[in-house]
Amino acid sequence: MDTALKDRVVLVTGASTGIGAATARAYGQEGARVAITYRNNPEKAEKVASEIEAAGGQALVVRLDLEDLPTVEEAANTVIESWGGIDVLVANAVRWGGDGPPDPSVRFEHVSLDEWQAMISANLIGAAAQVRAVLPSMRSRGWGRIVLISSSVAEEGLPGPGPYGTAKSGLYGLARSLAWEAGRDGILVNVVAPGFTLTHSRPPIPKIITDKLASGTPTRRLSDADDVAKLVLFLGSGANGNLTGEIVRDGSSAARAPHVGP
Repeated sequence: MDTALKDRVVLVTGASTGIGAATARAYGQEGARVAITYRNNPEKAEKVASEIEAAGGQALVVRLDLEDLPTVEEAANTVIESWGGIDVLVANAVRWGGDGPPDPSVRFEHVSLDEWQAMISANLIGAAAQVRAVLPSMRSRGWGRIVLISSSVAEEGLPGPGPYGTAKSGLYGLARSLAWEAGRDGILVNVVAPGFTLTHSRPPIPKIITDKLASGTPTRRLSDADDVAKLVLFLGSGANGNLTGEIVRDGSSAARAPHVGP
């Protein structure tokens, strides 16, 4: 499969750990120039960049904070000034709030409107800001690939994180609109909706739970970060000739979370 990524410029946001880091490495292995963003962990981002460069690729580390939207445009401008443009955007950065995923024990009515506004602003408007920052460069080149990272939570739901699931579901409408608006300029836009994904950045989970989740998938296993990265790589490459405006679910999306039941 020819990905046609040699010397293409790829911006992967939220790429210091997990799916983002695996995706950045995957693009680097294809000969792309990869810009990776971080919010609070420059050391981890630099480690990913070093791994890309050790494999013969080129990497650039820039800061981006979804809760500080001007940094989105600043990050894109830094990449464009350094490498002349941006061909691929993987909008993977996420704002959880607190130290991780929302607490499922919190009742809907106890989530403040301020938290709703912050979550929607970061995860939906933040994604739109990322797209807005890279589109002129892609239009000028007559070619572009945009992959928005959503979550199975947007379709399945989960107790507690109403704002998060709502924001992630908004990416579907964004992709459908962009597919029509940007397709005429050679830009393809898709959504990847990972399910429960095994990553090194995730806290340890008892095997009895992961086995139960895996049993609900067609392959009887959960995806890891590299599985999702390969999917994102295809959608954001020249191997994707005309797939746009779609939601692509990985195998783990079929796993039914414990709260759903049999």
